[in-house]
Amino acid sequence: MAINLLTDHPEHPTGAHWGFTRTIPEIAKRLESGEELHLLVSPKSRHLHQGYGPNVFYITYPWSNEQRNLRTLTEHLYSPLRLPLSRIDVFNTLMAPLVNISWSLVLHMKTMHAFTAPESLTPLARAYRRWNYPRSTQAAEAIIINSESLRSEIGKYLDVDARKLKLIYEAVDHDLFKPGDAGVARARVAPYGVTKPFVLFVSSLWRYKNCDGLLRAWALARRELGDRQLAIVGSGRDERYVAELHSLAKELGIAGDLVFVGGVPLEETVHFYRAADVFVYPSFNETFGLPILEAMACGCPVVTSDTSSMPEIAGGAAIMSDPREPASIARGIAEAVGPGRDRLRDQGIRRADQFTWSATAAATLDVYREVADRRRHRMVRAPETRDLKGAPPTGRRLLLAGRTAAEGQRRLRRSGGGIARAQRGPPSAAPARGRGGR
Repeated sequence: MAINLLTDHPEHPTGAHWGFTRTIPEIAKRLESGEELHLLVSPKSRHLHQGYGPNVFYITYPWSNEQRNLRTLTEHLYSPLRLPLSRIDVFNTLMAPLVNISWSLVLHMKTMHAFTAPESLTPLARAYRRWNYPRSTQAAEAIIINSESLRSEIGKYLDVDARKLKLIYEAVDHDLFKPGDAGVARARVAPYGVTKPFVLFVSSLWRYKNCDGLLRAWALARRELGDRQLAIVGSGRDERYVAELHSLAKELGIAGDLVFVGGVPLEETVHFYRAADVFVYPSFNETFGLPILEAMACGCPVVTSDTSSMPEIAGGAAIMSDPREPASIARGIAEAVGPGRDRLRDQGIRRADQFTWSATAAATLDVYREVADRRRHRMVRAPETRDLKGAPPTGRRLLLAGRTAAEGQRRLRRSGGGIARAQRGPPSAAPARGRGGR
């Protein structure tokens, strides 16, 4: 099996990168005899993926996302030549190469921004995704998705066999994101200019994240919030939008309350979550919304949007607001810093506990094994066809298979069925003891 890790910029890793760095070690621990995991990396990104274990190998491509166009070109042209040399049987990637010769394809779809937030992409990137999504989903044997919301979006914009969609929730790193001493955390965030009690926003500053809606809500709620600051943590990916936010803050008369922290290392965000009075995530569209769980795991009350995946992930443990209505966001903030804070904190911790990378990895490996078994069964049933095409009569070495049909069926029965486990519903919501709703 091979996983394509080339789509991240080595110097600016995204949430997808952090997810893989948590999932891959868990997958590696579960590999059985005869199973191998190969990672597609570049010379600049390989150092980010070390120490995964003896059955994890590397396939080096010239570029990752520091050279997006060249990376894309090699994914399409180099993969059909290079992957067969490592006898890859299952290939996990975002977009199918133009030619898929010797492997079964698993897509790992995390967003539909080409349709739902087109302004967050360049025209070329948007056109590329809109052209390749239909082709890739048709070529794939399985498509891993991270929420029911994403399932709905795929159904709206693409013609996909619903049986291919495998729901596997992402998770939170509980070794990193956990409750801690708020006083110590406040001391850690003070050098960033956050020196008063504060409300927190954490995200890259794309327009669809609706930080402007949060600023308008802050202007409405500030009298009820006392002497607090609003801390904006996240890199300014859309420079024009960031300039608009600064202008809007001045126009609303709240510039003195705001601290634009910028991007910080993942480990530093923990201190912001622990020190904040409330975390606000008023995005218009998310296919998962990992910061919701990060905040909850740290014991920070959450206010988020009542649309797309956010109610699904919050599971009744956050205050829900209408992202189109600043007044609704303002009411949510005021409620979260008030008497309901302790309830939200307790419910959030319980909710975040239900999402673990161990469970995510186990379900992901189930999908890979299911696809590998299905592939091997096809080869066993049609030896004459393979012989006519010039393949060895005994079949190729399967990295994730290598088992008899009976053994494969017994594995599926023992695991409860790879498909069923991967398509399980959302973790049960935290008990709602009041108004609930990242």
